Amino acid sequence: MAPEPPPPTPTAAPTARSAGYLRVLAVTEFRAVFVAHAFSLLGVVVSEIALTVLVYGLTGSPLLGALTFALGMLPYLVGGTLLAGIADRYPPRRVLVLCDVVCAGCAGLMALPATPVAALLALRCAIALVAPVFNGTRMATLTDILGDGDLFVLGRSLLRIVSQSAVLVGFGLGGVLLTVVSPRGALAVTLCTFVFSALVLRCGTRRRPARARGGGALVRYSLGGARQVLGDRRVRALLLLFWVPPLFLVAPEALAAPYADEIGIGAGGVGLLMCALPVGTVAGELWAGSVLSAAARARVVLPFASLTLVPLTVYAATPGVVPALAALALAGAGSAYTLGLDRWFVEAVPEELRGRAMTVHTAGLMTIQGVGMALAGLAAEFTAVSTVVAGAGVVGTLCCLLLALEVRRTRDPGERPRSRTTEGAGERTPELRDGADHHVTDG
Repeated sequence: MAPEPPPPTPTAAPTARSAGYLRVLAVTEFRAVFVAHAFSLLGVVVSEIALTVLVYGLTGSPLLGALTFALGMLPYLVGGTLLAGIADRYPPRRVLVLCDVVCAGCAGLMALPATPVAALLALRCAIALVAPVFNGTRMATLTDILGDGDLFVLGRSLLRIVSQSAVLVGFGLGGVLLTVVSPRGALAVTLCTFVFSALVLRCGTRRRPARARGGGALVRYSLGGARQVLGDRRVRALLLLFWVPPLFLVAPEALAAPYADEIGIGAGGVGLLMCALPVGTVAGELWAGSVLSAAARARVVLPFASLTLVPLTVYAATPGVVPALAALALAGAGSAYTLGLDRWFVEAVPEELRGRAMTVHTAGLMTIQGVGMALAGLAAEFTAVSTVVAGAGVVGTLCCLLLALEVRRTRDPGERPRSRTTEGAGERTPELRDGADHHVTDG
């Protein structure tokens, strides 16, 4: 294996005067990851819209049209458990590029006029199958590029902001695209976005060795890593704190249409209700990343995680559209706790296990949101939507409080904040390694 190239020179690193997100964007290699993320995400959003329209147009079946969205979530659990070992066993840049190439190939096959509906759905599954591997590998690679300190936290936050912003603008852009080209033409555009992402990652990131070697068969190696991740009490508690709030937060989004009907605000209100949560999430992330110090972000993790679902309880009074929007935006803003939680998580996971841990994290997050949507829909079959959302706020808050206590219990009682020097992208910056007092989409 060729020797590793030297670290970037100080001229490519952030300066001490840079602050907040500017420090991360000053890292050349991160900018490549950022741009690739934006384009691959654009490809996913466009493919979801185009494929839904295409399948519905070919079959006339609302069920099969909706199934294309479900197939974007269901395979995450399979890929995130059976294929997680890829993230640690192979060089990360190779994994990222090949995942993009696989997605580009699937999009290309979808764009062919002769591709039947069954093959379209199977190809959609294939893209979703590699997605957790890609996302987990990228998350682990960020620790190589930015270190495992504050720069990593801000880098992860920027990628999440892009993902949430895609919820706000991606579907609109996809709809506009479909007025210009056919669904299969839009899928050809998707192919181009994945190819571009692969090229950016190949040319814009460094070659790094695999984190781990050997380990036997891939499936056994992947499952073994998942058992290690979930078997560690501290890591398991942190993962659950990532997963449980979104399990309940998706309830008002999943039930936006029936709630709009319940309070009589029409179809226009559905769009507002769908946008409020991601708007709050982006605002909370920007505030925590730009205004709060690393120590402050650590201190707010447990309070914010415990209380982020409380605003949903106002649904018990069946509020009008304005109070509902305010409650959803406030609940979304509470997701700012994930910045501190990212730091705790990356510090709790051994380096040789990070790829698999990040893949399990991604797969679990997507899967549990799908479960939350299904449960919310099921509950709304038997009771009013307002009652379901308010109940999600109450039950979810109780679960989050219990998880916050578990996270506190799993800290090392002898651990104290201490100074350390971290290296990230050619920078050496003294930081605090906070103990238990330092310390949620996809993207």
